[in-house]
Order: sequence, then structure tokens, then C-alpha cells
Amino acid sequence: MSGFFGVVSKENCASDLFYGTDYHSHLGTVRGGMALWADGMFHRSIHDISNSPFRTRFDADYIAFSKLGANSGLGVISDTDDQPLIFLSHLGRYALSTVGRISNIDEITAELLKNNNSQFAAMQSGSITATEVVGNLVNTQATIEEGIQYVHEKISGSCSILLLDENNILYAARDKYGRTPVVIGRSSNGYCATLESCSLPNLGYQPIRDLKPGEVVKITASGFETSVESDPSIKPRLCSFLFVYFGYPASSYENVNVEDTRYRCGRLLAKSSGVDADIVAGIPDSGVGHALGYSSETGIRYERPFVKYTPTWPRSFTPANTSLRKHIAHMKLIPIPSLIKDRRIVFCDDSIVRGTQLKEQTKWMYDSGAKEVHIRIACPPLLYQCNFLNFSRSKDIMDLITRRIIRDIKGEGADISKFRNPDSEEYKAMIRRIGDNIGIDTLAFQHIGDLKEAIGLDGLCTYCMSGEDESMPNSCAGGCSICDAECPSRC
Repeated sequence: MSGFFGVVSKENCASDLFYGTDYHSHLGTVRGGMALWADGMFHRSIHDISNSPFRTRFDADYIAFSKLGANSGLGVISDTDDQPLIFLSHLGRYALSTVGRISNIDEITAELLKNNNSQFAAMQSGSITATEVVGNLVNTQATIEEGIQYVHEKISGSCSILLLDENNILYAARDKYGRTPVVIGRSSNGYCATLESCSLPNLGYQPIRDLKPGEVVKITASGFETSVESDPSIKPRLCSFLFVYFGYPASSYENVNVEDTRYRCGRLLAKSSGVDADIVAGIPDSGVGHALGYSSETGIRYERPFVKYTPTWPRSFTPANTSLRKHIAHMKLIPIPSLIKDRRIVFCDDSIVRGTQLKEQTKWMYDSGAKEVHIRIACPPLLYQCNFLNFSRSKDIMDLITRRIIRDIKGEGADISKFRNPDSEEYKAMIRRIGDNIGIDTLAFQHIGDLKEAIGLDGLCTYCMSGEDESMPNSCAGGCSICDAECPSRC
């Protein structure tokens, strides 16, 4: 996942840009970047933030940028690549940041190289990045607006865009299907565009509205206007996992608050899979809201038998290196044995991906004297890899514990669709096996209907759980456990 923040102001924008970008730090742990327009040129800085937080890593840049007197800029927290990128073409100079995933990037790159004499500067990973491809697609068209429209037409996957030109105009574009949010904010000095609305209040901005799917707006210090309208025939597909895990609790998407949604998730979990216990707890941080909702519904006291050492440890979901993930997961959570011993504990968490972290946390609880451990998960089992966002840096479907368990039960080529129905014997067998693998007393997942009810929006993307998406006409909504290699519709 990644996040961005762009601003155009009547005054020096460096402070708003620095802190607005920093408010997206929960969305990425790899690269951070800022670009400002001042003195007839772009001033840009990009750093590795894998071992140092954005604000610490960019402190010297912030001081330098504050002296420029810039009125416009954009920043990004990226979990994949260097951003923002600077382009020079017949459209002029501009800085570009993107959020999303282009699943047909190889095909587009080959087409650009063949037909348009495009040039790519492969990043340190040796690969061509999505932001590079987007910039080259934009440059094939007569105007920036037409270029952004062309991006939405060409790509498979998703792409939200911030583009700042040399005239202090910030273009903000939401993904064609609205999978990620883009929010416009207004202050006394100007306007901003952001993925996370939690970045607005402390900087003096009021949220004006969310962009519609596929909408492109032009933002200046005096206001904003729509330059490309949303297509009303396209049904929005906002990522449901933003509410479950990625999103910051203080943020709202389409006027639905993340923390409120997590409370509702927890209450619905308690209704569908309640169990007698002494305390309810949440795996910090994203499991806490779900646990509070569960506690409220059941009347079982909420306590914190695990605390997170927040000053230095980042999220452990996103790092690509397995040993690093395990190390972070182990070091960031500290158990409190006196709150665990001889207790029957319900632990709420956002999701189970690989299962390795939860397995270790469960062992800690039993080693600390827990009498019973019951796990309640706020979303349905994850059965599919996300085709639309950089949901995880894993490229192997078998990293999902569900797929490994299904393979153990049915072998290669199993019909995955049978494991989606909570009433099916296949689903029940999968849940039992996962619980046995982790080593807990009981395990239950949210039902997909309850997740949709908790969020309360029409048009949600639940592909990673359901295997279905209206933007993929060839989706077979099931397929086989080796679909990445053999399924022609790449479900």
C-alpha cells in the first residue's frame, strides 16, 4: 500500500506538505519522497524509510524546503518504489505520484517502447515502476487531463494520481473504480488532496469531498474544478480492507469512519460467534477497534494483555523479508503475564494472512498461563491475492494460510469456491485446520455479509475474500489453487 498528499497554497506550503505526507506513514515502510515547485524548478528529495521514520529521515530536507518559499508540492509514502518522479515532455515539467497496482505493466511497457519511443530508467530493483509507466502514458496525449484519462483506459488494476505541474496546478485523480480514496481539503490559505483524511484537521484543513471514481480535478490555491467527470455507469469498488486494516482510525472514506466501522465489525463478530470468556483483547493496533466492539456487544471486559512498543516498531505485515516480518512481530508486542494467567481470552485481529505471527502470539499467551485462547477475525478468510493494490509484497499464493490448508485438504487443483461458503463442510474443515495449525481453542471469521453491513457502503471490493469483481469480466470466481500458473482467466 502507499499514500500521498499534495498541496497548493497562497503561503509557504513546506510545513503542510511535510506533516501531511507524514500522516500516511502507516501505509508504507520502504520509500518516502517530496517534491516542491519553487524558483522555476522542482526541488525533490527521496529517502529509504525502511529503518527510520519519514519525519526523522526528512527532517533536514524539511528545514531546507522551508527556506524555498514554495507554494505547491506533493509527497508520498511508498511501499514499493521511488516517488515522486519528475517528467519533462511536450506537456511541460511535472512531478508525479501514484497509488495502486498495474497488473498489465509488462504489456504496457512493451507497447510504449514499440510505438512511442518511450524511455524508462529502471529503479534499483531492476524493474520498471508503475509511476514511470503512468508518466509515459500521460506523455502520449495532448493534455494532462487526456493523459490521465488514457491511463485509466489502458491499465488493469488500479491507479490514483497526484500530478503537480510548473504552473502550480495540482491534478488529483481517483482510480477508475474508486478502489482508493482521494479527498479534497480546504484551509484559509489553500487546498490539498490526500488519501487519508486524518491528515487534515491538525493542519487546519476541512474535508470538502471525496473524488468520485475516475474523476480528475484541477486544484489551485483559490479553489478546484472538475476537468474529467466520473463515469456514472461504473460501480465503485472501494477497498474493504482499508476499513479492516490499512486505514488509520481517524480517517473516513466516503463519510464512513474507520474506527466506527471496526466497532461495528466487532459487535457483529460477537453476535455471530460469541464465546464465554474472562476478557476481550485486540492485537495492536488494528485489532483494538474490533475488540472494543466485541467487548461492547458481549459485556465482557476489555483489557490489554499485549501492549505495542509504539515509539520505534512499524507494522509487520508489509516487509517482504520473512525473517524481518517475524522479528518485527516478535519485538513490537510485549505480553503482560499477570493479565493473561488463568484467563479465558478472546483475541480480535483484523485478518490472518500467513498465520505465522498469530501462531507465535498464541504461544506467548499459553506460555504466560492462558486457560483458553479464542481468536476472532474481523474479515472473511483471505483466499485470493489482490490484483488491484500492493496489498502484500508476497508473490506466491501459497503464502496465504488458507491456500496451504486447502491444498492439504484437497490437493492441487481444488475448487476454491467451495471454501468461501461459511455453511459448507469445506469451509468448516478449513477453519478447523487453521485453528489447529495456530494452536488455539476456537477460531471464527467475519461473514462477508456482516463485513459489508459494518462498512455500510454500496460498491465495495472484496476480491481477496470472494474472488469476484465486476471489473474483471473473465473472473471465474473460484478457479483452482494453482490459478496463477494455469487458470486462463487468472482468477
